[in-house]
Amino acid sequence: MSNDVLEQVTSIIETDPRSGQSLLLFALVSTLNVEKTGHMYMLGKLKEFTPENRQLAYGLMEMMADNRIHDEAWQAAMARMEQAVKG
Repeated sequence: MSNDVLEQVTSIIETDPRSGQSLLLFALVSTLNVEKTGHMYMLGKLKEFTPENRQLAYGLMEMMADNRIHDEAWQAAMARMEQAVKG
């Protein structure tokens, strides 16, 4: 499931990297990627996600809770997302 969540999030970001939903997802992924921030993400931002993307956000948070955010799949997806957002 977690790789499916990563692939869905990556696909959303690559398809339209400048959309509000893509940027919200990218912000969440970026925050989860840096442990020293304490994973600071305002929970109120979850209201800005579409219901479908909110489920993806929950999946990403579940990956963080399972200590799976620095595995190879996560790093590869993160690189693709960063490339898409940076253009």
